[in-house]
This record gives sequence, C-alpha cells and structure tokens, in this order.
Amino acid sequence: MHALVTRRTSTTAALIRTVVLALFAALAVAGLSAGPAQAEDGDVAWTVRTAANSYGDDRSSFSHGVNPGGQIKDAMVVANRSKTPLELAVYAADGYTTDMGQLDLLTKDKKSVGVGAWLKAGKDHITIKPGKTVEVPFTVEVPDNATPGDYTGGILTSLKQADDAEGINVDRRLGIRVKLRVSGELKPALAIEKLHVGYDGSFNPFAKGDATVTYTIHNTGNAVLSARQAVSVSGPFGWLSAKAADIAAPPELLPGESWKVKVPVHGVAPGVSLKATATLTPLLTDASGSISSLKAVEATTHGWAVPWTLLVLIVVIVVLIVLARRRHVRRKQREENRVQAAVEQALNDRTTQTG
Repeated sequence: MHALVTRRTSTTAALIRTVVLALFAALAVAGLSAGPAQAEDGDVAWTVRTAANSYGDDRSSFSHGVNPGGQIKDAMVVANRSKTPLELAVYAADGYTTDMGQLDLLTKDKKSVGVGAWLKAGKDHITIKPGKTVEVPFTVEVPDNATPGDYTGGILTSLKQADDAEGINVDRRLGIRVKLRVSGELKPALAIEKLHVGYDGSFNPFAKGDATVTYTIHNTGNAVLSARQAVSVSGPFGWLSAKAADIAAPPELLPGESWKVKVPVHGVAPGVSLKATATLTPLLTDASGSISSLKAVEATTHGWAVPWTLLVLIVVIVVLIVLARRRHVRRKQREENRVQAAVEQALNDRTTQTG
C-alpha cells in the first residue's frame, strides 16, 4: 500500500498543497503494485516487500488465518534505493475503503481496534544505509475474545519531510496490506438498503425513457465481500421489462462498510407504475484466492413512470369536458328559467283576464 498524507500547519498555501497530495494518495492501491515513494531529486527513495519465509517467497500482501488468542510472526523487507541514509517510522493501522473504492490505512493519529492494534513491529524506527535492506519482523497477537471473521489493516513505513516554503509537513507512507481471518463461524452477508427508482421520460408520451435505480450495499456480515450486481425495471404485472447493462462490481467491502450505487436503465416504457429489482450475488474470497458465489440477495421498490405530456393532455381534455358540461348545465338552467318565466307570465295574464 502506498498513501500520501499531509498535515496542515499554515494557511491557504497549505490547503492547496494538501489537496494536491490527497489526489496523489487516491492513486495508490493497498497491498498491490503501488509505486514507491520518490526522493526530492527524483530517485526512488525506498520500497517494501514481504519477507521470504515459510509463508511464501513472493507474496503481494500478508494473509493469515488465526485462532482467537493465537499469534502470527512474519516480516517485511524495506530497501533504501536512494544515495543517502534513510530513517523511517514503522507502525500498523486498520484499513478502510475510501470513497474512490480503494483500500487505505488510518493515519497514525487515528485509533485502530483490529489489525492496527494487534500488530506490533519489532522496531518502531529503522535506519537504512544507501542501497541496503532491513528486515522488520512483526508479531500479530489476536485477543482471546476476538470475534470470528475478516480483519484488514497494514504495516507501514513513514517518512516525514518538512516543506518550509509551503509551511507543512509531508508524510509519505508506504506499506503492505495485512489480512487476518479469525477462525470461527463465518457469516458473509450483504444487504440492499435505501432502494429507490426514478424516471425521466421524453416529450413524446409514447417514447421510452430512462430509469435511475439507486441503493446502498451494506456488508452486514463478518467477511470481506464484493458482489455481482443486476438491476431490472418493469411495468404493471411484469410487462415492459428492461435490464441495466453490465454493472461494475463494487470494491471489496470490509465488515460493516457501505457502498452507494447508481444504475441507469435505458429503454424503459412509460407504464405509469414502475417496479425496480436489484440483485446482489456476494463474492467471497478464501485464503487460497479462490472466489465463491453465495446465495443472491434481492430487493424491490416501486415508483412512477408517468408520460407527463400525455398526462397533461388528459388533464386538458378533462378540463374541457368539465367546462363543456358546465356550459350545458348553464344553458339548460337558462332554458328552464325561460320556460318557467313564460308559464308564470301566462298564468298572470289568465288571472288578469278572469278578473
């Protein structure tokens, strides 16, 4: 994992620099082939890799199964690629998924409760001579009361450099993902929450429009999960159905995390009543890297797909009918009044003649 973090110590210039460095941080992917940090002269400053031992020779990250109360011993190798000695801080931190869908690690000032709290490096600071490497052993001690499931974090190396011109400290971090699966009952589960469907039609009341389905994927279980997604919409009685095109898989979500999804569905007929269905097939990765598909989760919601121009036309017609009926009633009432007046006049004339 490679992430850049800044700590603001001045005004506007510091804020601008922080935003720029944050953009660089968003390009890093935890535990995979992240680029090494760069020295000021452009040379590579240092790299990190997993140590070759009984767990493997060429691992992209640390992944271990462990019992509650168990212990894991492993090591990270740090290499100095610069021409000057390098002093680095070493620490562990819990992982989380960013809004960009990437795994990142908490900064040192944030409290960790999982991997970041259980992992202790053999050294909290290392000094590496130019062109040399240092192996950093570490121990993971899992509490006796640790609940079963997946825990994700990382072991980090950190270099702080002051930027006097900008008035900030730049914290360059380079590390490796650590994934633990604590033994016990594994309960992988995803939930679909806040499902909603909206419709956007065209001026032509008989033309098809677009629906937008939104929902939140919530990892309610104790395992890291991704998912395959499918979304469809239909009119009354399941008629006039349409399906979304291929939907990108969400990132692997850690237990308790959520991910917002927005899916367009094109070619939806304006059938007035609209039913949207979202389906998730959870994907579970085991220790060997094999991916298993779990039982699908489905949720439905209803909305309106109203052809507004047709509705306006209907309203206009109804209004015209009402006005015509009112005119008819008024004419009828006037005719009745005229007849009544004529009858009364005739009666009055007859009474006068009789008298």
